[in-house]
Amino acid sequence: MTPAIEMKGITKDFASTRVRANDHVDFSVEPGEVHALVGENGAGKTTLMSILYGLIKPDSGEIFIDSQKIRIDHPNDAIQHGIGMVHQHFKLVPSFTVAQNILLGMEPTQAGLLNQQQENELVAALAEKYNLPVDPTARVRDLPVGMQQRVEILKVLERKAKILILDEPTAVLTPQEVNELVTVIRGLSRLGYTVIFITHKLVEVMSVADRVSVMRGGKMIGTKKVSETSIPELARMMVGREVLLRVKKKEMQRGDVVLEARDISISDVNGLAAISHVSFQVHRGEIVGIAGVSGNGQTELVEAISGMNSLDGGEILFKGKIIDEASVGERRDMGMAHIPEDRMVVGLNLQTTLDENLIVSRYDDSQFSRYGFLLMKTISEFAEKVVRAFSIAAARPGEGIATLSGGNLQKVVVGRELSGDPAFIIANQPTRGLDVGSIEFVHKTLVEERDKGAGILLVSVELDEVMALSDRILVLYRGRIQGELDAATATEEEVGILMAGGNLQDLKYAQRADQQELRS
Repeated sequence: MTPAIEMKGITKDFASTRVRANDHVDFSVEPGEVHALVGENGAGKTTLMSILYGLIKPDSGEIFIDSQKIRIDHPNDAIQHGIGMVHQHFKLVPSFTVAQNILLGMEPTQAGLLNQQQENELVAALAEKYNLPVDPTARVRDLPVGMQQRVEILKVLERKAKILILDEPTAVLTPQEVNELVTVIRGLSRLGYTVIFITHKLVEVMSVADRVSVMRGGKMIGTKKVSETSIPELARMMVGREVLLRVKKKEMQRGDVVLEARDISISDVNGLAAISHVSFQVHRGEIVGIAGVSGNGQTELVEAISGMNSLDGGEILFKGKIIDEASVGERRDMGMAHIPEDRMVVGLNLQTTLDENLIVSRYDDSQFSRYGFLLMKTISEFAEKVVRAFSIAAARPGEGIATLSGGNLQKVVVGRELSGDPAFIIANQPTRGLDVGSIEFVHKTLVEERDKGAGILLVSVELDEVMALSDRILVLYRGRIQGELDAATATEEEVGILMAGGNLQDLKYAQRADQQELRS
């Protein structure tokens, strides 16, 4: 069978970082198949797909479509050759309608004027053709994330794409939306479309892909039929060693309450309510997971607890003391640690050295300074200790960190935050964008801190992460706690229903109805 896409000997060097992102990569995709592309951070998969879509020019190599050699210098070239890309961060205009977004630049006109009715009818026909129902008149800003993604897919299909590249397409979806997306992808495959699925979630690879290609260190390690491989084998190919895929936890030894939120309300940057009358506790020796689709108040909640933002109402207690007026530094001195959501902006200063990043919140400790002077030898020894303890590859005391991989940058943050033996840890999206090897390390480290007696508030949009690490799960929906579950007995379906704004009573009623129907 002639490949739909064939890339031969693709090489790309980034001179500024002295990194070879793609090293003579060969990649082939069959017509009508769903092909997953996986690899660690920095493996080269995004660079390879950016070359295919015309966002990056390769240094060498060839691209073929249906055995015909082509040249792609710009995304417009890719679109003309039937290649479309749905980016992880959607390229939609929030104030426009669904129809306006899908037909942007292709609008039907009559006597020089836009024909809105015809526009809506065209999109309705398109949605029906691909069994992707949407409301053409709805404003994109009012749609849930899963529906916005559907709009992006329809926009690509309207531009006659036969090959679709989906970049981390499930990163912000609820479990139900993920299932819907899998159905959509399989449906497109049956219609003859070729789908390239970039992801780091191996469970999804096994559920949706026909074949999977694994990259590591800029090289193509191999391609497997999904039916002839397994998650452990793929993880081993990605990382180059055996990976512990299941979180091992001892039985929880819950201690005293270390953090308590009492009826707190918080506004977002626009002055709108982000958190409304939320109350909860975190005990020593437990991990409390906050589940929810991104944008439901998680960022504002974390900023208020860490001291980066103020409350509109209610109060926060740390170790039994009200800390509403305490600064970030004062909360740290009391034993609070914070692994932030954005390691690049909030967590680190990429313009400085490893040493400076590791002591940035503790430079006035007597351990590191005396009479106003930093003790450089002590700081360097501390940096070396953290590098060894947290296995931060390629990091050296006194040197910059800008060229470290995402996983190693996250280890710098984790190493800094946990080196002071904190009583309470906020872990906000601690594995976002990390590969399986780095995820394994972060999970193991958080569980170790829990077993040492720290209370941990885990905030993550990764449902499997919340369920694997947490002892209790709080589900946040539109700034309110939609429900609380025991992680040991909770199901993905239950958490997913709450994440979408439903309640468990409706789920139980539906389950009873299904059982009665089966009996009858």
